[in-house]
Order: sequence, then structure tokens, then C-alpha cells
Amino acid sequence: MSKPIVAIVGRPNVGKSTLFNRIAGERISIVENTPGVTRDRIYAEAEWLDYHFTLIDTGGLEPESDDLILKSMYSQAELAIEAADVILFVTDVRTGVTDTDMQVANILRKANKPVVLAVNKMDDLAKYSMDVYEFYSLGLGDPMGVSAGQMIGLGDLLDEVVKHFPEDSDTGEEDDTIKVAIIGKPNVGKSSLINRILGEERVIVSNIAGTTRDAVDTPYQYEGQKYVFIDTAGMRRQAKIKENIEKYSVIRAVAAVERADVVIVMINAEEGITDQDTKIAGIAHEAGKGVIIAVNKWDAIEKDNHTMNKFVKDIDAELKYMPYAPKIFISALTGQRVTNLFRLIKTVHENNCMRVSTGVLNDVLIEAMAMNQPPAEKGRQLKIYYITQVSVKPPTFVLFVNDVELLHFSYKRYIENQLREAFGFSGTPIHFIARNRKE
Repeated sequence: MSKPIVAIVGRPNVGKSTLFNRIAGERISIVENTPGVTRDRIYAEAEWLDYHFTLIDTGGLEPESDDLILKSMYSQAELAIEAADVILFVTDVRTGVTDTDMQVANILRKANKPVVLAVNKMDDLAKYSMDVYEFYSLGLGDPMGVSAGQMIGLGDLLDEVVKHFPEDSDTGEEDDTIKVAIIGKPNVGKSSLINRILGEERVIVSNIAGTTRDAVDTPYQYEGQKYVFIDTAGMRRQAKIKENIEKYSVIRAVAAVERADVVIVMINAEEGITDQDTKIAGIAHEAGKGVIIAVNKWDAIEKDNHTMNKFVKDIDAELKYMPYAPKIFISALTGQRVTNLFRLIKTVHENNCMRVSTGVLNDVLIEAMAMNQPPAEKGRQLKIYYITQVSVKPPTFVLFVNDVELLHFSYKRYIENQLREAFGFSGTPIHFIARNRKE
């Protein structure tokens, strides 16, 4: 089951980014008093009372604004609302209910999603306690007074948010279906790839960036295996109209990646790998999904004996954090190697779900430590007593050691490489958790 998505929305300068940072537990959003400073949706993984969810910060909603930046932020917030399971509507007790708040409330009612109404900036409870009642006029249920800056009322607010999370609806009927998200920059060929797979024009294809407005789920069956392909809207680079209106449109990709088993990251062969591609690929990596790098438009490239190897080296250099991801060079236009994707998808999915017995794991660990002794620091040597696998999607292992401070990143990477050499794990990240044995 994918994590629930919570979108924080509201007009500019009501404290959405401060609230986002408090819930996420780290300063991710830029916080500034200038209205409209958060111009992009920013997402983070958050947790409350054993509930894990994806939190989205949005630019302020200004439904009737003529300002290009505010219009762009409005469209971004609309996308976030559409993708969300729960909407956290933030208002400002100091300004009271404004016309814009009323307009936003009307938009949220039409969205037909659970809404939790937060009245922010309640720094002085004695002064503002009676002013909260004004917000009942928005018609969105009980307003909850909070102060993101002073961290007042956030626990009660999150208790209310998690009440609205959808119940786990995974069923055995879908267990054999592999869900595949296709993500990448605009105009990289995501929709063309789906159409090539299906053999019919199911998704609009255009050279205009951003033609795909919605995430489209398409079921398909190949050689007896069921798949669902999730096409996503492209992620646009910075627009150069007055100011940089939009850095990245990532929300649809975040939502699609959360729902997917395997993610195909598409790269445009004509452009080569870019910083934007590395950020997009990072979404799938951080989510622990199986990943395939598909270099599209390979037919349009003039090639010699070294072209593919050079491209692979460029990808490896830019995507140092995911050397495990297999690479395939395709053409959605001509169909070159497209059917090979299915073999890769099945392999990557199987590896992402692979479970290895504790006995076999420890045999590999003992051999690895014999070849390369654990490091020592200040006269103390790291001892790894044993390893066990605790979960899949991605494969996650617990290492029981004498002191977690002695387990450096480099040795953890060495153990990961030994596991990959022994069991494959192509296409999937591997996670490690270090525990002192006494725990």
C-alpha cells in the first residue's frame, strides 16, 4: 500500500512552510515573510504515531490573481490537491477570514477530499482564543488553533490528519500485478513509450512540454504477466517568464512513485543526462523502489563503437547514488528494445521483493569479514555479530554490532557490494539498519 499524501494549502504568507518544516522535522522549505516565497511544491516523508505519509508544501493559492507567479503557484497547488488523500488548509488568526480564504474553501469543497482546517499563528492563546470561532464560517468543520512557530497544538492537529488516512486496501487479487511508473522530464517520450507498448494511441503525444496533465493508469498483459503502467506529467525546468515561475513539477511523480513497484526513469538521448534527471531519479531511489534507467530516442543519435559506453559512463558519473540501476537504450518511436523492458521489469521487481535466509546471509557476512576485516577506531574494532533481513521493497537488513558508531559508511558499502555479488539485487536499493547487540 502506498503512503498517504497530505497537501498543505492556503493563501500566501499564512505559515504553510513553517508548519511543513515542523511536521517534517527539518528545515526544507524556504521561510520568508514575503508572500509567495514558496513557489514550488516541496515534498518530504513524515511520521506521526507510526503513520508514515508524504507531506507536500505548496505555493499560496490566489485563485483570481493576474500575477504570473501566483497563477503558476495556484496551478501547482491544484495538482497537489488532486494528488492528496488529506488536505491541511492553513489560515491566519491575525488577519481573520479573508475573501481569498473563502475562495480557497470553495475550491476545497469541490475537491471532495477530507480537509483539516488549521488556524495558525496562535502564539498567544489568551489573546486569540475567541478569534478561532470566526473560521467556522468557512464551512470546513472544526477549526484547530495552532502555532507552527511556537509548536503549539501540532500533536492534536496531526491526530486529526491521520484519522482521515485511507484504510489499507491492498488485496490478494492485485498481488501478481506489477505497477510500473514512468517518470522523467517533459517531452522525453513517456507517453510515446506507453503507446508503443500498447500498440495504440491511448495517451496524447505532442512536442509541447507538459501535454500529459494527469497520471494515467493503463493495465497491460505480456507473456502472462499483468502490469499497470502509470504515465506521469513531465517535470518542467525553470520557466523564464519575469521570474523563475516553476522549478520542478514533481508531485505527480512523487504520487506515482509511491504507488509503483518499479520505476522507469526516462532520459532523453539527444540531451544527455542533466541535473534535472538526477533529481527525478532521486525520487525513486529515496522511495526504495526498483529502478530502470531507460535512455529514449536512441535512434536519433549518431553512433560509433564508443557512443553507448560513453553514455553509460556519463550516467554512472551523475547517478553515483544508484549504480545498481540497469540501463537500457530504447526508441519509443521505432520500438527498438522496448520489449526487452519487460524482462528487466520482472527481474528488478523480483530483486526488490527478494528475501534471503538468515543462515545464508551470515555465511556471506563471515566470508566478507574474512576478506576485509572490519575497521578499528581509537583502539576499538568493529564487531558484526550477525545479519538478518527484516523486510522487502526494498530489501532491508539489520546488522547487530558492538558499537553502531564504528560502522562507517565505507564498510557498510563494502557489505552491500558483497551481498550484491552473492545474490544480485540488480535494480533495487538495499537498506541497512545498525543495532547494538544489547538492543
